Amino acid sequence: MTDIAVVAVDIGGTTVKGAVFDADGTVLARTTVPTFGPSGAALDAVTSLIEQLAAAADAVDRRVTGIGLCSPGLVDGDTGRIVFAANLGWSDLPLADLLAARFGVPVAVDHDARAAARAERAARIEAGLDGDEFVFVPIGTGIASTLFTEGRIVHGATGGAGEFGHIPVVPGGERCTCGQRGCVEIYASAGNILRRYRAAGGIASATTRDVAESIDTDPIAAAVWADAVSALATGTTILSALLDPTAIVFGGGLGEAGERLLGPLRAGVADMLGWRTPPSIEQSLVGSGAGLAGAALLVQAGPPHTTTTTPESKLELS
Repeated sequence: MTDIAVVAVDIGGTTVKGAVFDADGTVLARTTVPTFGPSGAALDAVTSLIEQLAAAADAVDRRVTGIGLCSPGLVDGDTGRIVFAANLGWSDLPLADLLAARFGVPVAVDHDARAAARAERAARIEAGLDGDEFVFVPIGTGIASTLFTEGRIVHGATGGAGEFGHIPVVPGGERCTCGQRGCVEIYASAGNILRRYRAAGGIASATTRDVAESIDTDPIAAAVWADAVSALATGTTILSALLDPTAIVFGGGLGEAGERLLGPLRAGVADMLGWRTPPSIEQSLVGSGAGLAGAALLVQAGPPHTTTTTPESKLELS
């Protein structure tokens, strides 16, 4: 009998990452493609990547029984629709239905931060840490957050809860892609740190990692990094005062900076939040792969969307 597997897809503004997981949560295949490939359309990139992963699963005698995807933007997880994703050029896109019709298996879709946060919560609980009252903040091309209270994700009235990146923290600051000024994201996302570094006269060939690793020797990197930390500290202080979480966990690509980011961030929050003990500020346990792990979990967490009668698999993914 052919073993079963699921395809997980993490859609980003720069790349689309995908993996095939078996029933034990082991990665069988992994690939990454540009979000805007030869056709320039993000949906084409997603479809092509799933085709590649399905072929990889077939090559090792695994039958794909579900697809889980996570996406930035405003995402309606109940219907599998992308309400709006500016970075992808998507508006009112029935992503789950389109892919279920194309591949004939159940498809589940959710916001990238929420999907990653599910994986983070599972890892925290396994490690004996609190998984009921915390905030997960992935920092990559953009910045979002997922809010957990009593172990449940807070979605908000329109499904837009957790837009941490679009809290205005610098009055009259730089214009953000959302149209506001002074948002956390325009100063502290990985892409904007690099943009601001280059605009200030930094090394043109540098990467965001280079900026993070040169803050002790490059004054431009140090100044841009300090602006990023300041924006994050102000936003984190607001989250702390409003939600009273046990921890605020930073993940995504920039979360891999570790104490270069978290050390000054803790100090900044402590300075601003003088009337109470700050929450624990921590690095993600799952790391930059949280989106993919969370997308895989979506297939069984559902709700699935399908135009076939294929039964939902009962995978125990870790």
